[in-house]
Amino acid sequence: MDDFADWLRDRPHYAGQVVDDRTLPGREASTRDVDVEERLESALADRGIDALYDHQADAVEAVRDGDDVVLATPTASGKSLAYTVPAFERAMDRGGRTLYVAPQNALVADQHDTLSDLAADLGFGSRVSVETYTGRLSQSEKRGVRDRRPTVLLTNPEMLHYALLPHAHRLWEWFFSGLETVVLDEVHEYRGVFGGHVAHVLRRLRRVCERFGGGAGSGGRRPSGEDDPQFVCCSATIGNPVEHAARVTGRPADGFALVDEDASERGPRHWVLWNPPEQSGGEGRRRSNHVETRRLMADLVTAGHQTLAFTRSRQGAERNATASADDLRERCEREFADRIAAYQAALTDDRRRGLEADLHDGSLRGVWTTSALELGVDVGGLDAVLLDGYPGTRMNTFQRAGRAGRGTDPAAVVLVAGEDQLDQYVMAHPEALFAGDPEDAIVDPANEHLLDPHLQSAARENWLSPGDADYFPRFDERVDALERRGLLERRDTEYGTRWTYAGDGSPQHELSLRSIDDREVQLLDPSGDAVASLQFADALRDAHPGAVYHHQGQRYEVTDLDLERRVATLQPTWADHYTRVLTDKQLAVREDRAERAPLARDDVPVRFAAVTLTEQVTGYERRDPQRGESLGTMSVDLPPQTLETRALYFTVPPDVETALREGGDLPGAIHAAEHAMISMFPTALLCDRGDVGGLSTPVHPHTGRPTVFVYDGYPGGVGLARAGFDEVAVLAERTLAMLRACDCESGCPACVQSPQCGNANDPLDKGLAIELLAALTGE
Repeated sequence: MDDFADWLRDRPHYAGQVVDDRTLPGREASTRDVDVEERLESALADRGIDALYDHQADAVEAVRDGDDVVLATPTASGKSLAYTVPAFERAMDRGGRTLYVAPQNALVADQHDTLSDLAADLGFGSRVSVETYTGRLSQSEKRGVRDRRPTVLLTNPEMLHYALLPHAHRLWEWFFSGLETVVLDEVHEYRGVFGGHVAHVLRRLRRVCERFGGGAGSGGRRPSGEDDPQFVCCSATIGNPVEHAARVTGRPADGFALVDEDASERGPRHWVLWNPPEQSGGEGRRRSNHVETRRLMADLVTAGHQTLAFTRSRQGAERNATASADDLRERCEREFADRIAAYQAALTDDRRRGLEADLHDGSLRGVWTTSALELGVDVGGLDAVLLDGYPGTRMNTFQRAGRAGRGTDPAAVVLVAGEDQLDQYVMAHPEALFAGDPEDAIVDPANEHLLDPHLQSAARENWLSPGDADYFPRFDERVDALERRGLLERRDTEYGTRWTYAGDGSPQHELSLRSIDDREVQLLDPSGDAVASLQFADALRDAHPGAVYHHQGQRYEVTDLDLERRVATLQPTWADHYTRVLTDKQLAVREDRAERAPLARDDVPVRFAAVTLTEQVTGYERRDPQRGESLGTMSVDLPPQTLETRALYFTVPPDVETALREGGDLPGAIHAAEHAMISMFPTALLCDRGDVGGLSTPVHPHTGRPTVFVYDGYPGGVGLARAGFDEVAVLAERTLAMLRACDCESGCPACVQSPQCGNANDPLDKGLAIELLAALTGE
């Protein structure tokens, strides 16, 4: 792979598409000896591990010292050994227990295999036993795990929430009373709504541990004697690893030791940034990145390079794997065609494990995958990684790229750009990818929409007391609100005030950790069978009457949406258009919470506010998938929906307003600036552009001036608007740079057009948006 970029340039059908190539140098490993229990040392030596990388050794020593630890190093840097050594030592020494929590069952299964094999090699009497506890076990299998009382238990946040904490006193006291270490793998995944839920699950875990007292035989879970278990958080490279781990766990940030210098060996990695050419006759529209990536896959596989391609959706992975196999058959490479597969989270456990094994031993030569293989599942080292479109953040990009490389052998990574703003921003500013700051992970445990159901769950598990304010933010305020609603019952006892759960049933089982609104709409085929379900808000956009919906290769048209019954009726269709909703938005500012003037002009304050958004789907467009043109609009009659959330906003100063009005299109200027700024949010924060929304208006009632709002897309907000408020100057500068780098004249998908716009991307004025942002930033 040493001359990879030249190999690409020499192929005539790739001429002119390489916009940047560079080689990130490899390095030798830096290791040192660490004293390890004799049997564990021998078992590791059998696996070729005679010394620890420096970062592993640093983490092991910090855990032994009793610190909470954040280990933030890249994929395949050996993070698991950093918690395995102290976890096994504690089990062997005193029967101390470890809880391992991962966001995906595939990670849990992968770690189970590794840890249980290592435990078996320690021999009889080591006191180390490893078990998995997930929802895929039968009831008898779950009983068996509890009966065997393992010292290392592997699970996911959902099982901790649904199964372990609700039954802590009846079934799990033996475990929580001896719990010394909690391992949070891939802690950067706990952000947004999911992160907020997990943050409260972990606070509930800590209070249950406090109720049960110190660790087994140790007089306390830490050398300091604290009742809290010790947290070891493994993360990708993010901008705020300690702050994020502290917010997720509820532990103080100054108690975390940060280990973020990767000392593992690595071969040179050849990077190529690849921009498909523009199509003739369509300004800003480029040749499909999927087609380009499939062609690269076929070329690399036939050249003998084992290749992994990341794409954005499960359906995309399946379609592209099939198409890649067809491409190879057309080249008469049938042997390779039969060794292409798709890997995604909807596959059965057995199928996923089989694919992982085939990747590891080289049987598979090419695999299309979603983010499911981005995390730490061990599939060995690969020759090349293809990124079918920019993954959205630097963190995701380098996590996926880290799958390429075996030891010190060279490897290749190709990022094939799509046509949207982020992809084209990276193509025009490669240094933003290779030398930019990592994005911050954002989580907000104070959101009452997340906090309230967990307070009810905590009260169901063990009565609440005033001391629980140490665990939960806004405790007094939210407990009073829940008491007024009849969901908590106050009792004044000789031991002080107590609150117990007063609702019906189990609050835990009424709560999904992956969403903030648990309402769902079932999508029914003509026979009445449910083929899929959508969250309520998504159904208004994707399952309105007349919408075209794709499922498992079949196109459907939605004939009816009954919001009262929460069902949508589907009918198979041969229509080859797609649909995009049209909406009407109104936004009211309830309360301004903060203000600053971070932009170049002191007369342009940026404010952070509590707002109420009212949005109504009024119709939809039918659009041609090939040319992207509108085929006409249709009206629908759906009720308005309200969202109480958080937003940042700024106004246009009078002199700039006058200039924009003279330019002819003030609404188009602020609308284009709004779209462009939203598209740049993922350059600073770990989020998708769909996590935030926007509104621009020539005159807003609250300000009396032209105003641009960017709001958090979730009830109560999950911290994105607040973080954007803090980073607005950086976002404005990057937005301006992105707009200036795009060489279209009137605006295109690479700069100001948005696929989520409820106004059909009208009006938009790219030129005036540049003037506006230049005036605001002083550039």
